[in-house]
Amino acid sequence: MINNKKLIGILLAGIAIVSLLTYSVINGASNPVTSPANNATAGVGRIFSAPVSMVVRFVDSVDNLINTFEENQHLKQKINQVYELQVRVADLEADNNKMKQELKLTESLSDYTVIHGTVIARNPDQWIESMTIDIGAKDGIEKNMSVMAGNGLIGRVVEVNKTSSKVLLLTSQESNEGKVAASVQAKKGSANGIVSGYDRKTKNYVMTQVSPDVKIEKGDKVITSGLGGVTPSTLLIGTVESAKMDDYGLFQVVKIKPAGEMTDIRFVTVIKRDGRSE
Repeated sequence: MINNKKLIGILLAGIAIVSLLTYSVINGASNPVTSPANNATAGVGRIFSAPVSMVVRFVDSVDNLINTFEENQHLKQKINQVYELQVRVADLEADNNKMKQELKLTESLSDYTVIHGTVIARNPDQWIESMTIDIGAKDGIEKNMSVMAGNGLIGRVVEVNKTSSKVLLLTSQESNEGKVAASVQAKKGSANGIVSGYDRKTKNYVMTQVSPDVKIEKGDKVITSGLGGVTPSTLLIGTVESAKMDDYGLFQVVKIKPAGEMTDIRFVTVIKRDGRSE
């Protein structure tokens, strides 16, 4: 019996609630019966809406941050590509300038047969000693051929393989094979000697055993004399930087500013021995 009364009470309460809700929908929310319920509902809504809004704003902020990060990475990649392109352009311009130098050199060596090559290896530990070029026996390269780069003589072929060759540089301080018979073209006559060393401090070739009877001045040209029997004559080595008597007062020691490329050697011109070789 008690259970039935409770059940009836629950049903009546449910009917009353449904009636109130129906009345509020039909007659608006400004009646005295539904106002407390609406106020309570609105309060609960406000309580939940604030955190929900914060979460939505946070999600939007994270999304914007992710988009900004992705755009930033994309821009960095574009910038890196621009830098790489600039480096590539600069390298191509350097190659172009070196090729122009070799072309001018070829024009000035019209009396010789020349072979052009590219430097393919240069050991940092032996930077001023030697380098390897990409032409060899199959291209007509032979041992002791003179090698030029830029505008002047830089060395001599000391080892020949089928497709490559080793060049001993005039800057070498470890081998006597790099010595070259040379001649200073002074204003009044010429003076022969031997380019036999390299001054790392001044970056000049050192020419010894030069006759003391010839007045040598700064700017005088130094060329190969051909007297050594290996190197052709009249190849440009450089210009006089200074000249003084040696410690014994017997010969002059001449410092020569190299005419050829010394550091950034990319292309070379090999001189084939011909009728002008001594």
